[in-house]
Amino acid sequence: MKRVIGRREKISLPEWGISGISGKVDTGAYTSSIHSVFSEMVEVDGNRRLRFTVLDPKNPKYTGKILETEHFSVKSVKNSFGQAENRYHVLTTIELFGEKFEAAFTLSDRSKMRNQVLLGRKLLRGRFVVDVDLINQSLKALKTSQNKNQ
Repeated sequence: MKRVIGRREKISLPEWGISGISGKVDTGAYTSSIHSVFSEMVEVDGNRRLRFTVLDPKNPKYTGKILETEHFSVKSVKNSFGQAENRYHVLTTIELFGEKFEAAFTLSDRSKMRNQVLLGRKLLRGRFVVDVDLINQSLKALKTSQNKNQ
């Protein structure tokens, strides 16, 4: 059964040490995206790896930690102006409504945007229905569940 999700939701990215960050639900975007101003491809022991940071240093959820993965690709994505650009595409675990599942994010410079995290259709499909009148349904559901367990 699909859950109702609001226009903004609190999410966690446990593999990256980030919890309770706000993500904007964007049904116009196919892929989810997260703010990153540093990314570089390096070779370590003969393997290609991507090193990157996420979020803005001004964001209270910013860890400053340089993340690293072998599981990445370069993907052509249309930006908000309709222009194609190449972006790194990475996989991580996302936690929403107390459930964890794999999600793909593109890394992009979102410093001029209001929201550092966008949740696109690929992440939403088959799991959620969007009600734009609501916000933080995941957080509210977790609090209700915790109150029942006490």
